[in-house]
Amino acid sequence: MTSIRSAASRTAHIDTFARDNLPPPDQWPELLLDLPELAYPARLNCAAELLDRNVLEGRGERPAIHASDADGRVITATYRQVLARANQIARVLRDDLGLMPGTRVLLRGPNNPMMAACWFAVIKAGCVAVATMPLLRAKELQPVIDRARATVALCDVHLADEMERARTLCPSLSRVLYFNGSGAGSLEAALEGKPTDFDNVDTAIDDVALIAFTSGTTGQPKGTLHFHRDVMAMCDLFPRSCLKPTQDDIFCGTPPLAFTFGLGGMLCFPFRFGASTVLSERLTPEGLLETITRHRASIVFTAPTFYRMMSPLVPRHDVSSLRKAVSAGEALPDATRQLFKQATGIEILDGLGSTEMIHIFVSHSEESVRRGATGHAIRGYQVAILDESGQPCPPGTVGRLAVKGPTGCRYLADPRQADYVQNGWNITGDAFRMDEDGYLYYEARTDDMIISAGYNIAGPEVEVALLTHPAVADCGVVGKPDAERGQIVKAYVVLKAGHAADATTARALQDHVKATVAPYKYPREVEFVGALPRTETGKIQRFRLRQMAAGTL
Repeated sequence: MTSIRSAASRTAHIDTFARDNLPPPDQWPELLLDLPELAYPARLNCAAELLDRNVLEGRGERPAIHASDADGRVITATYRQVLARANQIARVLRDDLGLMPGTRVLLRGPNNPMMAACWFAVIKAGCVAVATMPLLRAKELQPVIDRARATVALCDVHLADEMERARTLCPSLSRVLYFNGSGAGSLEAALEGKPTDFDNVDTAIDDVALIAFTSGTTGQPKGTLHFHRDVMAMCDLFPRSCLKPTQDDIFCGTPPLAFTFGLGGMLCFPFRFGASTVLSERLTPEGLLETITRHRASIVFTAPTFYRMMSPLVPRHDVSSLRKAVSAGEALPDATRQLFKQATGIEILDGLGSTEMIHIFVSHSEESVRRGATGHAIRGYQVAILDESGQPCPPGTVGRLAVKGPTGCRYLADPRQADYVQNGWNITGDAFRMDEDGYLYYEARTDDMIISAGYNIAGPEVEVALLTHPAVADCGVVGKPDAERGQIVKAYVVLKAGHAADATTARALQDHVKATVAPYKYPREVEFVGALPRTETGKIQRFRLRQMAAGTL
């Protein structure tokens, strides 16, 4: 199998910050690029391939994005309409703001048509998209903006409060345009009268298209640089292997476009195959079922928690249009798989991916599912289970999951590159065992990351938030096993003298965390203790806290 570590082309970027801050080529993972479906041309703009091509090939009047307006009425944008709006926004970026190819543009918004059009526009203009979770607070946005050196932001007007707070913290952020609003200063005002055509920047296949940020175990954000080629590869491997979509499919789901899981499933995959997508800003399990029924959706993406909560509600909805269900973001319990299958007759396609790999690299088809297993390496990827010395483990032995393929980890100027990429392998931080047939069985995370309802939450980040409360003397935060969410955030707290260890204090601490960091990170359980278990050097023994949370200590 042919492999390469880099293939630097003539860049279209005038602002070369992203390329200049790639890790040295000898620190890249081994890249496997010999599949015929990965034989892309040297000059490629992934937005042009995903959006413009649909119009050029005669699908301009086909539906592309379905959504609901403020009154709950369904609105549908065709491919031609999405292209026109993306082209206008690209003109604003180039002509009004003077952005050079390679400039980083922060994107903030829930899943809606304007957020999608903005993403395409940034890529078409040759800039680098830096999408962020809608729930992030200003203090969480600051390191993303600073590390990516984003100078412009396109933000949904409903998220203006935190965006403005972040703006005061980040002097490099020179301009913010708000969309889904009106009046002077809005993106909509800037679009008035703009032509609907645009000459896409002729980017190289290995020009950086996006920087996807993921929280590390210390809470310090890690930006992963992905090329135009990587966006296309995520569209041409997992979907073709497992989903087999057609232009008549309608995608829907819950992952935000700021997650690469959502970027693929909610936008890039449907556009790659000329299908359509339902973009919903906020969904409950009941709401997702209503979305499937209302739009006759055929492919759904969400986390295991939603599948478990949706299953007993299925009889109240017509989900006969649904043919594929994809789960990712956390381990899928077999009980949840069986519950949903009993309710719908559909075998959930489990998926393992990571921000560093851009999307799913382990999954299966309905025919190849194996009880209890996440799946096997999909076409284009190789996986191995390695011991601590980097040697392959025998079948059935728990070890570190390692993967390589056409995509891989390239952190933005980050020494943690050496932790994730070792001897050409991407080391995901997951503990798995593999059977003789190559099926993978999840055991645990190998770091301090908490995965709750599909969200990655760094325990130390929650600890920092708790420690800013005047009642907290010390604390430790770990994941506690939970049947509904996979894990929940649990905090062990040592109080300062004079504070009561009661429910009122616990609620106050939870509210404090919600107000300090993204609300989904708050500890759902708070337990007051006299002291935390520590090593002789003073480090918190989180493994003991995890044992306490699991009831095994």
